[in-house]
Amino acid sequence: MAGRRRIWTLEQKLAIVGEMARCGNIAEFSRQHDIRTSLLYTWRRELRYALEAGQATSHAEPMFVPVMADSPKPLSSDVAIEVEVGGAVVRIGRTAKADLVAAVIQALQVKP
Repeated sequence: MAGRRRIWTLEQKLAIVGEMARCGNIAEFSRQHDIRTSLLYTWRRELRYALEAGQATSHAEPMFVPVMADSPKPLSSDVAIEVEVGGAVVRIGRTAKADLVAAVIQALQVKP
């Protein structure tokens, strides 16, 4: 094992990790394939991360927040938007900075 560096294709890594999943003794398996156990665990972890990343992006769809068109009381001329999040009402003025508005809305969305 010492002194040589091998290049593994993705297909080879997947096949070895798949075979490793069915193996009861990882140390013995690594000796049979002349691969360090740490490398096997690294490949397994990378595969798990790749699968999790693929699942996270496939479910991430844009969502829209429902908007109430009528307001119970007239808004002042300075208020451009009124947002209600969890019972709190935020009135956003026309001159408000976007980063401040985003920070306030994000702070209201934090779940206890």
